Amino acid sequence: MFKDEITFRVKAGDGGVGVVSFLQELFMPKGGPDGGDGGKGGDVVLVADPNYNTLSHLGHLPRVVAKSGRPGSKKNCSGKMGLDLEIHVPVGTLVRDVEKNVLLKDLAKPGDRLVVCKGGKGGLGNQHFATSTNQAPRMTAPPVPGEERKLKLEVKMIADVGLVGLPNAGKSTLLSVVSAARPRIAGYQFTTLIPSLGILKLGWDSLVMADLPGLIEGAHEGKGLGDKFLKHVERTRIILHLVDCSADALQAPAKAYKTIRKELESYSPVLGAKPEVVVATKMDATGAKKGLAALKKVVKKKDILEISAVTRKGLKELARALFAAVRGDGIVK
Repeated sequence: MFKDEITFRVKAGDGGVGVVSFLQELFMPKGGPDGGDGGKGGDVVLVADPNYNTLSHLGHLPRVVAKSGRPGSKKNCSGKMGLDLEIHVPVGTLVRDVEKNVLLKDLAKPGDRLVVCKGGKGGLGNQHFATSTNQAPRMTAPPVPGEERKLKLEVKMIADVGLVGLPNAGKSTLLSVVSAARPRIAGYQFTTLIPSLGILKLGWDSLVMADLPGLIEGAHEGKGLGDKFLKHVERTRIILHLVDCSADALQAPAKAYKTIRKELESYSPVLGAKPEVVVATKMDATGAKKGLAALKKVVKKKDILEISAVTRKGLKELARALFAAVRGDGIVK
């Protein structure tokens, strides 16, 4: 199951207990204090791992606790430190402290690490409390508990190209024919319920495309499914805006384009300003030429690419345009 948000508690390990002990060896029945210190508790560490793209592996964990330090022992031996607990999360994970309402870090690069909870220090053994007037101390210093936090993890999928458009605009179909991705495809709205990633290759080059659930009017306010996934578009380098130009389109092409643009701009200024490639889809269908003519009247400052995923017309031109746009020399605003 795809999961891009999760809230759970994490706790570092407690410090180990310092002990009271006295040296007892042959010919030294009343040796001095030799109680060792407790070991440090393990830290809780988040690690950005490119092998993950969802938080579903953490969905069953309401609370995660690292190992505590072991008690000290005689002969001034310190206890063993608790092992750090590493939690692997997708690249692009935002880490928030729920109770303090602060963003701790954006794990945006593979290998990024964040210690979210530090392990507690071990308690001191009685070896530290010997004085000239108290040569047989029976006191210790208590260990320090490990830190605890309530975290919210939020994944913003990282991709070069984000596919947006109304439901049934042809996003999943396009991704399935230009990459090895196999998103669910059907002739009804909201077939895509979770983001899908696909790799588009051109020669030795490649880029990552993200197919996101279709947007509808009011998506930025919570209508439909789009508001859950608009955040993923913020991570993409360019937007691939697909508009169904066929006579059976959910909305007239010109209106469909305006609807999506309004939702992107209303969600955040970042999305409104993101470079965009506009594509007219289903150009093999009845009425597509008429729909394209209407779309061109609205999209005045951009070239519009024409494709048909069914006949594969225009797909090579689209691939070249996307690579050019990602490099910064393509047909973007």
